[in-house]
Amino acid sequence: MPVAEPLVRLTAVAAPLLRDNIDTDIIIPSREMKTVGKTGLADGLFAGWRYQAPGSREPDPDFVLNQPAYRHARVLLTGANVGCGSSREHAAWALAEWGFRAVVAPSFNPIFLGNVVRNGIAPVKLPMEVVATLAGTVTLDLEAMTLTGPDGAVHRFALDAEARAMLLEGLDAIDLTLKLRPAIEAWREADRGQRPWVYG
Repeated sequence: MPVAEPLVRLTAVAAPLLRDNIDTDIIIPSREMKTVGKTGLADGLFAGWRYQAPGSREPDPDFVLNQPAYRHARVLLTGANVGCGSSREHAAWALAEWGFRAVVAPSFNPIFLGNVVRNGIAPVKLPMEVVATLAGTVTLDLEAMTLTGPDGAVHRFALDAEARAMLLEGLDAIDLTLKLRPAIEAWREADRGQRPWVYG
């Protein structure tokens, strides 16, 4: 069963939050984690920067996602080492619930990178000098593995084959493995013939 809408091609606004080391507690502060589910978290996304005071819901007009041009952004541009800090999956859930389908950065914390992929968000690695040019409308093409910037420049990126397959089909790792069930069953039957004692 798909865990997210398949992500093949997306044209959307990219919001610049060009800071290094945006950790998971910045993405969603622990005080905002009031659920163990994947919903109800978008309101707390970047709460420490997005609102005037802790616990407040008065928007800080200077924060990028509160600015009209970026309020409906679906691509987030950040600096290096995004998603560092604790391994909380709530950070990816909050980004997904907000509507982000891609994070573009020079580098990712490895655990955060896995979490965003499992929640239907593409991690796109590009050099900082390129990321800094992408604020505005961009087009992500996951089949071609390109990101086209507002200036029309096309930037190629790399993504692990398994992560790419999960995003293209909206699957998680278990779903991806279950697609191989016929081959797994065929191997098991062949192995049962050779080592029947294993299957007792």
